[in-house]
Amino acid sequence: MRKVRLAAAVAAVVSNSVASFSATGAEATEAGQVVESRFHEEITIVGSQDEVRNATGSAHFIGAEELQQFAYSDIQRIARQVPGVSIQVEDGYGLRPNISIRGVATERSGRITLLEDNVLIAPAPYSAPSAYYFPTVGRMHAFEVVKGPAAITQGPYTIGGALNMVSTPIPQDLGGDLLFEAGEDTTYRMHATYGGELNNGFGFLLETHQWQSDGFQDIDRSGSDTGLDIKDYTVKLSYAPEGSPHSVKLKLQYADQDSNQSYLGLTDADFNDDAFRRYGLSALDNIETEHEQVILRYQFQISDALSLSATAYNNEHERDWFKTEGVDLDGSANAGDFDRTSWASIINAINSGDSVDGFSPAQLQGILDGTQDTVAGSIQLRSNAREYYSRGIQLGLNWEGQLGGATHSLEVGVRVHEDEEDRLQRNSTYSQRGGALVLDDLGELGNAGNRVQEAEALAVHIYDRIEFGDWVFTPGLRYEDIEQKRTRYNDGAARTFRDSRENDTSVWLPGLGVLYNVNDEVVLLGGVHKGFTAPSNSPGVEEEEAINYELGVRYQSANLSTEVVAFLSDYDNLLGECTSSSGSDCEIGEAFNGDAATVKGIEVLASANLMSGDTFAVPLTFTYTYIDGEFDTDIADTDFFGDVNEGDPIPYIPENQFQLTVGIEQVRWAAYLNANYVDEVCVRASCEAFEETDDSLTVDLSGNYQLTEQLNLFARVENLTGEEDILGRQPYGARPNKDRTASVGVRFSF
Repeated sequence: MRKVRLAAAVAAVVSNSVASFSATGAEATEAGQVVESRFHEEITIVGSQDEVRNATGSAHFIGAEELQQFAYSDIQRIARQVPGVSIQVEDGYGLRPNISIRGVATERSGRITLLEDNVLIAPAPYSAPSAYYFPTVGRMHAFEVVKGPAAITQGPYTIGGALNMVSTPIPQDLGGDLLFEAGEDTTYRMHATYGGELNNGFGFLLETHQWQSDGFQDIDRSGSDTGLDIKDYTVKLSYAPEGSPHSVKLKLQYADQDSNQSYLGLTDADFNDDAFRRYGLSALDNIETEHEQVILRYQFQISDALSLSATAYNNEHERDWFKTEGVDLDGSANAGDFDRTSWASIINAINSGDSVDGFSPAQLQGILDGTQDTVAGSIQLRSNAREYYSRGIQLGLNWEGQLGGATHSLEVGVRVHEDEEDRLQRNSTYSQRGGALVLDDLGELGNAGNRVQEAEALAVHIYDRIEFGDWVFTPGLRYEDIEQKRTRYNDGAARTFRDSRENDTSVWLPGLGVLYNVNDEVVLLGGVHKGFTAPSNSPGVEEEEAINYELGVRYQSANLSTEVVAFLSDYDNLLGECTSSSGSDCEIGEAFNGDAATVKGIEVLASANLMSGDTFAVPLTFTYTYIDGEFDTDIADTDFFGDVNEGDPIPYIPENQFQLTVGIEQVRWAAYLNANYVDEVCVRASCEAFEETDDSLTVDLSGNYQLTEQLNLFARVENLTGEEDILGRQPYGARPNKDRTASVGVRFSF
């Protein structure tokens, strides 16, 4: 593969001050609200809620004031506020979320473009896009979701769209903020910032976010908890002398995580008996991660109409997820050659009342319960150790001016990028004796995966916003040139060559958005674009492509804002990729062609102020999403999709989901109630027995009181009604939502 020259990059997109998601009574919003004007603008896509109305495609912005209503630290609870976004719950904290936009595959958020401050943030966005690293959500200042034609500026995953997380900006005035929260399950969270801009143009921000919990599940026969310990540190420096056209910003960020998370779920019978139980077989399951980020950004205002930006970035991530993978029932196991039966197969057999390799359902249940011993070396635990890097340079050129009787806002972007995933993993074998796991063979380094996957990519886009009278047109074109390679090595740390394979892809992605201002209150919008998902390095696997359409209307008055958008994604080929988190009995890293598929749906968003006065407001926000995603062809039984017939549903995409948030805001206090409903979903296309989740209604309640100008007290109860629903069945068995959890906290500004 050619060596990427880090010389050029992605477009600088619209930079606007971050603002509130919804407006309410001016005095009522004093209760615990962030003063947005304290902060300088950050690199954003949308920029503010005000800009959403002018977007030719579907776009959404969740600002600091709305985030403060519930003070969530779970991206799953934040992202579901956006219509068109679906979540596959795996843990109750959102540490490694599964996010879908407009029906793309949910798994590890690998089919949407994930960004932090407009820089690709997945561990290896091209060669291994699964989000085994996700930024610490509790330190974020705002969230943006872009769908439709505008998504082509944010590739490489443009069928569903992009999620951009905006980190805390440097304050204009010297000062700081401190948040401390304590809750059930011995949960503590602290977020502290201090910084500002000096008279000489120098600015700085010091920030830390600390989060720990014992978790809401209990492990059989174990003193270990199921919680987490996350430490996150950020330093930002900027230099922008007054009157100078030049500015420079440096961001340094570090995070480490230690969490006792497992892929092992429950049988349906055990779930119904105790949804928050974990089998003792998962007592040793633990993931440790370490992430480092450096972003250097330079901006040059060449003239009033022309600006240039250059961004260099480097992300490095290391993880080791030690977790149980399966059992060798016939007793012929060894660490190097392990013919295992996955826990998913065993749990499915128990659910269905079937035997496996001569073991009856009762015997299989005994293995899970710890009442049946296993032979030496029969249980496999894997050290899933991987190292990643993602680095590149982005250049953006923006021009605004008059041409041909129309106003243009033109951006040209280039990104040169390279990333890599390096696996050097170890299988160890254990046995279960008297309900405890006993190590039998540590195993040889590399016997569970010894390979390097790498990618080099050149991305170029041009996007023009053309305003002419009441009309706005946004033609755009994206080009992606991707070279991927996988090299496998023989077992052992010495790394002797085994084999390699390559896959090269080049694609042009055009798009067009249109907006028409009917009057001051009504806006019509529509668009069409070619969407794209980068393929894997598997030979013979085609890239995922779809032609995407949307048509909608926006209405906005003094107290009501609504948006209704219909969308259609017509897939030439739906791509499936085997990962450990898929729970499928396939070789990790292999990809599968799902052939043609169709996803269509409707997104509804309505925000209203039901009552308002000088001292109070009653804000209400309602979002609804309908998605109909199905395969258009028959596919013979596959290890990934299952046995697919034309018309079968695309896994993990709910048909109906809605969220209703209503609040009461007074001068010194505010309270909010949030109700979220999600349909049951099929976890495989075949959707047979025990391949479906529960529908679920989750209610959260929060409140805050402004004790002084600087001090705010808040409280929150998640899952107020204590629902216990099966929200996922992957990787291995039924998985619950988080139990009812209460917390209290304090915010202090100085």
